[in-house]
Amino acid sequence: MGESGMNSWGLFVMITMMMVMVRGGMGKSFRGSEGLQNCVHSTHSTSWKTLLANDIAYTPQMGWNSWNHFRCNIDENLIKGTADAMVSSGLAALGYQYVNLDDCWGEPNRDSEGNLVAKCSAFPSGIKALADYVHSKGLKFGIYSDAGTQTCSKTMPGSLDHEEQDAKTFASWEVDYLKYDNCENNGISAKERYTRMSKALLNSGRVIFFSLCEWGQEDPATWGKDVGNSWRTTGDIEDDWNSMTSRADENDKWAAHAGPGGWNDPDMLEVGNGGMTTEEYRCHFSIWALAKAPLLIGCDVQSMDSSTLELLSNEEVIAVNQDELGVQGRKVKKDGDLEVWAGPLSGNRVAVVLWNRGSSQADITVNWSDVGLCPSAVVDARDLWASFNSNIGSRITRCPSGFSCL
Repeated sequence: MGESGMNSWGLFVMITMMMVMVRGGMGKSFRGSEGLQNCVHSTHSTSWKTLLANDIAYTPQMGWNSWNHFRCNIDENLIKGTADAMVSSGLAALGYQYVNLDDCWGEPNRDSEGNLVAKCSAFPSGIKALADYVHSKGLKFGIYSDAGTQTCSKTMPGSLDHEEQDAKTFASWEVDYLKYDNCENNGISAKERYTRMSKALLNSGRVIFFSLCEWGQEDPATWGKDVGNSWRTTGDIEDDWNSMTSRADENDKWAAHAGPGGWNDPDMLEVGNGGMTTEEYRCHFSIWALAKAPLLIGCDVQSMDSSTLELLSNEEVIAVNQDELGVQGRKVKKDGDLEVWAGPLSGNRVAVVLWNRGSSQADITVNWSDVGLCPSAVVDARDLWASFNSNIGSRITRCPSGFSCL
């Protein structure tokens, strides 16, 4: 465990994640509940561009990205091994479909015709061959560029003023996903720069998922739905509790802007990288799932331990994230360090997270009215981590012991 994990040990805990279903239906109070109303009302706006005209991202993207664990220490063997591990571990079968190459994959200069070039020492077979290998495993391949003159590592060119050329290059390599960063941007408006690449991708002749990595600086949640399939609402995440919880809070305020075709992105998962405890990672994964955040694994899947695989493989928690209703769950109740997060699901269901962010044992009570249900409702509840069913009327109370999930 890293030093940051030691510093945060035992300070915060999520006690459970539930899915509840009302017998006989939700009742008219569901969408009128103050706690959930704001995350429902604008999700399917009539002004929404039809899935950005690329007809993808009906649910948040799932997959893997190289940056959180490997930074610039990447090569084609790592990516091939990761693709193999995604399949052999069962993660691919659960929906983790993208294998995404992040920064540092290219040579420092373009070729004589102005094209991006793969770093020959790390990717001697070229990007097209690597994409072919990933595709041969039944997976999709993603790549990285930047809406500036250089990428954030400053080791390779960005795509500013080369959008059409680079989009055609990515299409020729059969890339399925583009993460587009925000460094070295010459002070040009993010909306202008990202719109250029959006149009270039749509004109490239290939369907490419467009992930805006703008860090939330110009409130991309308010305009991203017309430009990309997901948009970062926060700065970069780090593998520690304070970073993770702050990203969750920052992302929460934009819940009303997410929905099928376009998703708020509080950054990639840190689960399995060693800076937090297993219970803290369980909180991380639960909140990201509830908030309909992209589930992009950021650890070394070739060497992850069994507890990491177990967390990432919880089919019922993944199903909350991938639910067809596509409404982002949000924080609906707060009493000091005690919080309730909730969001509606298809089939007359609601997902609920009880989160104790303090150091002491404490009761957390959820009244059904807190999560948009009729106060007198009797529900069938299921704890998605404990795989336990129960029948509950009017409210539920749980009292977590220190440093654990129940």
